Amino acid sequence: MHEASATHSPQETIIQVDRVGFSYDDEHPVLSDLSLSLQPGSLTCILGGNGSGKSTLAKHLNALLVPDEGEVRVTGLSTADERALYRIRSTVGLVFQNPDDQIVATVIENDLAFGPENLGLEPDQIRERVTEALASVGMSGFEARETAALSGGQKQRVALAGILAMRPDVLVLDEATAMIDPRGRAGMMKICRRLNRHGLTVVMVTHYMEEAAQADRVVVLDGGRIVMDGPPHEVLLQAEQLERLHLNVPPACALSLALRRRGVPVSPTISEQELEDQLCRLCSIA
Repeated sequence: MHEASATHSPQETIIQVDRVGFSYDDEHPVLSDLSLSLQPGSLTCILGGNGSGKSTLAKHLNALLVPDEGEVRVTGLSTADERALYRIRSTVGLVFQNPDDQIVATVIENDLAFGPENLGLEPDQIRERVTEALASVGMSGFEARETAALSGGQKQRVALAGILAMRPDVLVLDEATAMIDPRGRAGMMKICRRLNRHGLTVVMVTHYMEEAAQADRVVVLDGGRIVMDGPPHEVLLQAEQLERLHLNVPPACALSLALRRRGVPVSPTISEQELEDQLCRLCSIA
């Protein structure tokens, strides 16, 4: 099981985004005066419609992109400092939407070994990390499989395992579940929650509300700015504001609100289990 490789106090900030502005063409800003602090051990979901800047923000977190204005610091290191890039990218692992953009070898074992080899590890250490990373994503025994023969969900797990083999402190998933089916998405979310419970800081960029509902914190972007920020049970129940941002509400929230409009005495909730419990209690009373 993956364990975060560094120890941080609960009050410490692992990533600090300070008044960041960024544009791809120097004319149309994608991020504007954006500030965000991420705490060690947190599970944060970043939501937003198309063009909101969420994927651009994700790429700033491990220095794939550098701000035009403001600063991003990872464990105190500025992403604009080229001397710090190795440490920053070792600290923050990024999983992309399309696993084919990330998988570099034809055999799983070789693909997962690529990162640790670049870290200069000994062969025994590399084998240990490959075995551990595959176990973390539920693919033990797949070492000799060809990557081209995998399903989309399996490929995404291999891409995730390749990052985990480098033992980062922060895992950023940039729409990493967008190209897999609902069962695969649920499996990836289960893996991320388990990794987070073992100390890994997780940032999920997504548009799936069922994923956002399981986070500790939800940050909503619009036009490159943060427009909502808080716990899921506060942010995701604001149905009217989310709809104005062209975002759906979680299924449990939509159903609970619809039931209330029809006079059913249930409380708004983002939890399917909580809604089920409320309905069962009503049925037992009736």
